[in-house]
Amino acid sequence: MKDNAAKPYPFEIEDWGHTDYDTALEKQKGYVRERIDGTRPDTLVFTEHLPVYTMGVRKGAKNHLIWDEETLSEKGIALHKTNRGGDITYHGPGQLTAYPIISLEKLRDLHAYLRLMEDVLIDLVGRFDLKAHRRDGLTGIWIEKRKIAAIGVAVKSWVSYHGFALNVNNDLSPFTGIVPCGIVDGTVTSLKQELGHEVDMCNLQSVVSQSFESVFRSYFVGI
Repeated sequence: MKDNAAKPYPFEIEDWGHTDYDTALEKQKGYVRERIDGTRPDTLVFTEHLPVYTMGVRKGAKNHLIWDEETLSEKGIALHKTNRGGDITYHGPGQLTAYPIISLEKLRDLHAYLRLMEDVLIDLVGRFDLKAHRRDGLTGIWIEKRKIAAIGVAVKSWVSYHGFALNVNNDLSPFTGIVPCGIVDGTVTSLKQELGHEVDMCNLQSVVSQSFESVFRSYFVGI
């Protein structure tokens, strides 16, 4: 579903609603091909995945899965190996996943792109009067030692896909079935847990879009 409010931004915005991870990944790949071909503009996609653990390409990621196949089946959580960077993480309803499918031709620096994504999340969380930060040597965003957002990206012909997952209203108990992102000296949190109330997901998409534009506008449209 295309969001008409996206017009003021230098990128398109789409809300895919609740999606199966496999289906969303294939759709992303199609968008990447279109962006490479020049038939699609830079696009920021929002979705909430059905419950799934995804394992990135980092060595040893599979060792950070704690629950066995029987437990995963009982809890209705799928397992998917993927080609994004990073370790293992959880996606589920109430968590906002954002997939920027954008040209990095003017940047050509994946590490710089990751730092910009972190800047987006720090700005976003700050709009809720919460102070978020990086941790040295780790990818993602934290409130003290509580991880609130995970980042994992991939690129093809300098077009980005995958992105970040922000814990909003989601059940955090599935994170006990993994070592989230391989981090052993911290916990996970959500906007709901930090604020003490649920956050409207539709309004949140607008806030994310504002933060994304604030950080990326000068890099991609030269304004």
